[in-house]
Amino acid sequence: MTATPSVDARGATGYLRTPTQGMAPLRWEGGQWTVEGTPLAEPDALRMLAGLSVEWPSAEEPERRAVLDGVVSLACAGVPLTTEPASAVPPWVPADLGELLADRAWLAAPREAGPRCVADLRREEHSVRLRRLAPRPSVTPTVSVVMSSMRPHLLGSALGQIARQRHVQAEVLLGLHGIEDHPLARRAVETFPLPIRVVSAEAAVPFGALLNRAASHASGEYLAKWDDDDWYGPEHLSDLLLAKRASGADIVGTAAEFFYLEPLLTTIRRTSYRSEVWSDFVAGGTILLDRDAFPGFEPLTRGVDAALLKSRHADGARIYRAHGLGYVLRRSLSEGHTWQLPLSHFLKVAHNQWRGFRPSLLMETT
Repeated sequence: MTATPSVDARGATGYLRTPTQGMAPLRWEGGQWTVEGTPLAEPDALRMLAGLSVEWPSAEEPERRAVLDGVVSLACAGVPLTTEPASAVPPWVPADLGELLADRAWLAAPREAGPRCVADLRREEHSVRLRRLAPRPSVTPTVSVVMSSMRPHLLGSALGQIARQRHVQAEVLLGLHGIEDHPLARRAVETFPLPIRVVSAEAAVPFGALLNRAASHASGEYLAKWDDDDWYGPEHLSDLLLAKRASGADIVGTAAEFFYLEPLLTTIRRTSYRSEVWSDFVAGGTILLDRDAFPGFEPLTRGVDAALLKSRHADGARIYRAHGLGYVLRRSLSEGHTWQLPLSHFLKVAHNQWRGFRPSLLMETT
């Protein structure tokens, strides 16, 4: 392995879903961390490894700080880490880091051929949990979540998922598309525990125009797009903010990986779109950007998200596509979505396929 500068803090950029090499030991030698006898490299030089097994030294103060800094830096970069046995984690290691290092369940998933193999998925979930150890801002970030709906039966679930977002202070700007008097819509709004502003419009008003009316009331530092028919994990917003801070991107969003094909009662995972990369495309229901940089949605009936990304990218905005493990897109019949593709398309591009609703464990659905 070629020696490179010490680990930096660019987050998980360049994460490799499927490693090409096995585990390697991480050893403290000569006052520094080494991998296979070479001084610790930056994350890009480690991405091909399945992970690192940390061999803790018997360090005394003040060396412990340098020892911890190296491991935490790797954790924040999403390099999969473990320690064997669990009892080998020193008592001076922070509890949250020690708990993750002692977790070896991700290594137990068999690597086998076929659409139900979850070895890479379990490894990436472990990587994301490690990334979440990155320092958070001293002030909780404020996020204005913008959503439009014409499906009252989905509103309760959608708002409930926003309410359980962690590490952010959220408000909702909700556009009701011809359903403001529906009892399910009223009940969902009245029982929502966070600040919410409702803007109503007739069904004939273009989707983008209603979103714009709602977004005009945003007061958060950031603005996030939310779709009423999809599923979001409880750290969806905080993961996006973590990726934004680490990358310095103007816009962040997730890869569109998990789809629930409702008529077929099937979950698929598509990995043709890489994650943790710079791109001009992210899943439309996951767009997050600074409120002050929000140019407004175009008053379109469909394609609102794509139009926003295209215009901002043309203006020089840097767009970063983060992991998609905390997001599942619902697909029913094509005519029910602004993004119209037949269900057969998703089966053709599936890397993984499971019967029933089978999201990533990061969704915390059970």
